[in-house]
Amino acid sequence: MTATPASSAAAPPVVDRETWLRERDELLVREKAHTREGDAIAAARRQLPMTLMPTVTVRGPGGDTPLVEVFEGRRMLIAYFHMWHDGKPYEQQCEGCTFSTCHMQMLDYLHARDVTYAVFCEGPYNESAPFAEFMGYRFPWYSARDSDPALADGRGSGFIACYLRDGDKVYETYWTTGRGVEALTTTYHALDLTVYGRQENWENSPEGWPRVTGHPWRLNGRPTAQWSRPGVAPR
Repeated sequence: MTATPASSAAAPPVVDRETWLRERDELLVREKAHTREGDAIAAARRQLPMTLMPTVTVRGPGGDTPLVEVFEGRRMLIAYFHMWHDGKPYEQQCEGCTFSTCHMQMLDYLHARDVTYAVFCEGPYNESAPFAEFMGYRFPWYSARDSDPALADGRGSGFIACYLRDGDKVYETYWTTGRGVEALTTTYHALDLTVYGRQENWENSPEGWPRVTGHPWRLNGRPTAQWSRPGVAPR
């Protein structure tokens, strides 16, 4: 992944501050409408019905672990279902799953609201857990390789599922995939505020705006987040 150097990229027109403030205020009206619609969708999401999960297990550091124990005593659970390529080196593991879940390093605010965040990897635990350690992940990591198919329910991997615990019973309350997983990716939300945005080819940007060449989540052959990990040669 590379991007056009800023010095050679196009830029917005320059206007006086009064004009700039006026146009920014016009955009603010749309932003507020977007926020209110997001609030309304979130309210509808909170009122969805839920479905009872069967008794299923995942494999963690202590072996087979009932889903109810993954909550770590909290009432809610967010689980990311992580893809895995058996036998492949770390640099060939899923760049999309790496991008999505590597953002989830600060868990305090989730824990304060009675939410546990965990990853369910489709790879075997003994092979995938060292990858989580290499990445420096602070959240719990489990393997769903040998779990009851009811856990993923035919959805493959690369999705988020949310659960509610009531005593020993677990209910699935919501799931999302595709761009819904962007809920985890604070980098994207931050880039959307900048003049050049995400710099990806699908974006509606003016001619001359910088664009990423190559895979948007890889840099010089590795998932981008891996370059800051100990033991990885400088790029």
